[in-house]
Amino acid sequence: MRTSHTATKAALPVVLSAGLLLTACSTEPGGTADETPAAADTGASVTDPIAVTYDGGVLVLDGDTLEVAGNIDLEGFNRLNPAGDDRHLFVSTADGFQVLDAAAGELTDTVFPADTPGHVVRHAGRTVLFADGSGEVTSFDTDALGEGTPGDLDVYTTEEAHHGVAVELENGELLVTLGNEEERVGAVVLDADREEVARSEECPGVHGETTAEGETVVIGCEDGALMYRDGEFTKVDSEHDYGRIGNQAGTDSSPVVLGDYKTDPDAELERPERVALIDSTDASLSLVDLPSSYTFRSLGRGPQGEALVLGTDGSLHVIDQEEGEIVDSVELMDAWEEPLEWQQPRPALFVRGETAYVTDTATRQIHAVDLGTGEVTASTTLEEVPNELSGVTS
Repeated sequence: MRTSHTATKAALPVVLSAGLLLTACSTEPGGTADETPAAADTGASVTDPIAVTYDGGVLVLDGDTLEVAGNIDLEGFNRLNPAGDDRHLFVSTADGFQVLDAAAGELTDTVFPADTPGHVVRHAGRTVLFADGSGEVTSFDTDALGEGTPGDLDVYTTEEAHHGVAVELENGELLVTLGNEEERVGAVVLDADREEVARSEECPGVHGETTAEGETVVIGCEDGALMYRDGEFTKVDSEHDYGRIGNQAGTDSSPVVLGDYKTDPDAELERPERVALIDSTDASLSLVDLPSSYTFRSLGRGPQGEALVLGTDGSLHVIDQEEGEIVDSVELMDAWEEPLEWQQPRPALFVRGETAYVTDTATRQIHAVDLGTGEVTASTTLEEVPNELSGVTS
């Protein structure tokens, strides 16, 4: 069964604000922070903060009202990642991973130096940073971030630098990708003493990471996905010789992982119209057809394990993870087209609990959608075009 909600522009509650949006997220070099970044002194903590980047800065918004609570000047293209607690995010700048205190609406002086800061992974109370330019992996207790740079950092350096990712498991094991500047081939798992316990080189073009139920780690490959659980790797094959999964969205409450799915290795920019559902219980993969294309900022998961995809048709599509079909669509904006350059603004999706936050670059709006009802609960029009979108996670 498929239903549809439509939120017209006239029906959306709009709050005009004098703030600017925050742009973020990528594994490419970031911008350069001003010596004295500007931030609003609200004198109070921001409720469940959301952050948005724009060309030249970062906006911090109240997660309930979407009112702008902080505007931070930050030159260049910058990326955003949740740090894993209820007040901090990381901004990838030219110097490394810089800590944004979103609850205070301020960019702090705490920087984790990194050559080309890349992925940030939060899992089991640990935060892991991956520096693409050096292969340096830095992990620490997430709760220790509030006091500045944590004193007890665990640092590991990969055999060769590459655009990679790492995740630390509850037992102290560290899964880290394998590759170099020319190719990426798979992943290796190290125990708490950083001795190798498992390896797989059956994942060409490895990219991205997520964790599913049972602490199953899933990473994307150009021919499917690679799973790690209970000390063993398992390969999940695509339905095509080239069936690339590069971005994934998982949840600890479901064995199913949502992934993008591309089949043209020669495309300058492929605009896929299918997503993959990877079932970690039997290492199977199924495809779901969509009414439009989507981008790497379009994937999310709902509170009941729903697979969420923000389509270029302007709708947020809800996929039943067990049935593998669209069960709801919420129209939020006019149709749009993905730009050729990945750094250029395009609508983005960030999900936290029962709320989906969605940006519309054409109207400079951000919307909060109740995933239980499909209704828009708040909207704000920003003075700048939003790019990346993120928020605190707990």
